[in-house]
Amino acid sequence: MKALISVSDKTGIVEFSKELEALGIQIISTGGTYKKLKESGVNAIEISELTGFPECLDGRVKTLHPKVHAGILAMRSKEEHMKQLEDLGVDTIDFVVVNLYPFKQTILKDNVTRAECVENIDIGGPTMLRSAAKNYQDVTVITDPNDYETVLNELKKDGNVSVDTKFYLMNKVFEHTANYDAMICSYLKSERKDDSFSQELTLTYEKVQEMRYGENPHQKAALYKEIGKCVRFSPFC
Repeated sequence: MKALISVSDKTGIVEFSKELEALGIQIISTGGTYKKLKESGVNAIEISELTGFPECLDGRVKTLHPKVHAGILAMRSKEEHMKQLEDLGVDTIDFVVVNLYPFKQTILKDNVTRAECVENIDIGGPTMLRSAAKNYQDVTVITDPNDYETVLNELKKDGNVSVDTKFYLMNKVFEHTANYDAMICSYLKSERKDDSFSQELTLTYEKVQEMRYGENPHQKAALYKEIGKCVRFSPFC
């Protein structure tokens, strides 16, 4: 089995990678993640060794390659998919561990330039996440370091990750990418000084805390805030 790991938030990634390696899973990595793993004693290989194509354009192109996405998207239950992989010399990728360029942290910095913000719009990361999430039955996709322990526990207990857990992780991916894209849209609109009403409105909020109850004791509620703005109350019946 193979795991492709490329993270901006490196919390726990060395420990997680070593655990995967101990379970016989080969680690493939990119850029700064590869460097950190190698320096920490993980026997990772670079993505270019997998693709046969060097990282280029200041790292803008690393994982946008058929050997990456075919390896992720191939349905293992479809004989013709597996035959095509064999004919093309492509190996399956069974774990995708990715979190995205720190766009939120960038736009919240003082005196940040538009060019810096645009450069922190991730392209390859969301593409890999969406590919892996679409093929969730066969690929375990992780975007949150808090899920490392759950995945490891299931691997050690059963030798695989349950479909229910994979489906949960799939859901988290699309929450993550939707939030990411909404932040980008909001930033671009603010840069244009555009105060018109959009034809489609997509907002994103972050949970601050859960409340004891909503407007009535039988309701659930949580406190959310808009990115970089005031706190708002969101009840859920």
